Amino acid sequence: MVDNDERRAPAHRRPSEGLEARARAGIVVTGTEVLTGRVTDANGPWLVEELRARGVEVGQVIVVGDRPADMASALRYLAPHHELLITTGGLGPTADDLTAAVVAEVQQRPMRVDAALESRIQAIVDRLYAVRGWDTHRDDVRAGVRKQALVPDGAHVLEPTGTAPGLVVPAPDSTPGPPVLVLPGPPRELQAMWPAAVAAPLVEAALAGAVPLLQSTVRVWGPPEAELAAVLRTHDAEHDVSGLEITTCLREGELEVVTRYSPAAQDAYTELEATLNSAFGDRVFSTDGRTVDRLVADLLVDAHATVATAESCTAGLVAARLADLPGSSRYLIGGYVTYANEAKSAAVGVPADLIAEVGAVSKEVAVAMAEGARHRAGTTYGLSVTGVAGPDGGSADKPVGLVHIAAAGPDRTRQRELRLGGGRDVIRARSVTCVLHLLREALTGQE
Repeated sequence: MVDNDERRAPAHRRPSEGLEARARAGIVVTGTEVLTGRVTDANGPWLVEELRARGVEVGQVIVVGDRPADMASALRYLAPHHELLITTGGLGPTADDLTAAVVAEVQQRPMRVDAALESRIQAIVDRLYAVRGWDTHRDDVRAGVRKQALVPDGAHVLEPTGTAPGLVVPAPDSTPGPPVLVLPGPPRELQAMWPAAVAAPLVEAALAGAVPLLQSTVRVWGPPEAELAAVLRTHDAEHDVSGLEITTCLREGELEVVTRYSPAAQDAYTELEATLNSAFGDRVFSTDGRTVDRLVADLLVDAHATVATAESCTAGLVAARLADLPGSSRYLIGGYVTYANEAKSAAVGVPADLIAEVGAVSKEVAVAMAEGARHRAGTTYGLSVTGVAGPDGGSADKPVGLVHIAAAGPDRTRQRELRLGGGRDVIRARSVTCVLHLLREALTGQE
């Protein structure tokens, strides 16, 4: 396999022409830690999917730092084009948590302390501090609680799922506009608050009439993006796709086709899926949204099969990925990190003279590692990876990006040579994905 693309790259996108008009929401994610990349935004994508399922189009997700002027600017920019605005983060007790105050200013609503809410928040803080043996009677703790109990006039309070309440703040009395749904930043708290948020009267009214959208995903392994683009162009020319919004993405070597559509466009989507299956055959490995991880897990469980790994350049990443899904103990027995040549021999029985003859990065050693892991662990399948992840260690005959993988099974051992581009992290991550697909092929009997 020759693979020089980046880990994730958009390939093709058709705008949502033909999808019926529906409510639109804009999202403002706050936090300098998110803006600078120290924390990855988990809330924006989660909210987009939740809203999509309700038939709500998310126009934009804007990430801003903890600067009041930038937050206010983002809200004012989004307001004319959306029925609902949502903010995440900035509701804590510290000085940089300013979201509630900024929203109150934008919506032209003075803030006042809600004494009953203050008491409820104080009770939560008292319980949390008691577990840790901390003092809740300090002035700074009391001031933080009072700050979190400041509520804009006319706002609907969403009860805290941590210490911070959520808010639904109406538009200014003098100016038409969308309400602002103010949610906490920690994903666990936000998601726990979400049912109450969408049930709030102002939010319900803003999203009234939205028709839930369906979303289907087809995943293809092997062909280049250009081949997929050509298939989609031909399909567009021969079929009515006005009711479909199709987005394609290259993700770690897999082509992902995500389609959103209303129930009325089900026939159009069925035609699209049939076209993809006809064009790519067995290279379509998922039409029901399952990832290769989920497919491999399901196949192993259905076959009552087990697996062990022997890894060199990936140093445990394959075993970790197999273990990511709940219930992995049913099929994952263990793994061997065999980074050094001596470890390959000692842990999984690769002959030292074989390594001396052909080198650690070779198909012969990959096969011996996979078969050794299977034998030593007593599993149905053994997986292996050995390669040059870089940035150093490459040579003319074994350059950076050369990786050998193998899957040993009851019938035979499958082996692949990979030529991967990108940096060290990309090469290692792509190698893991390739190993999982090799195991999938072994489990399904595909070539």
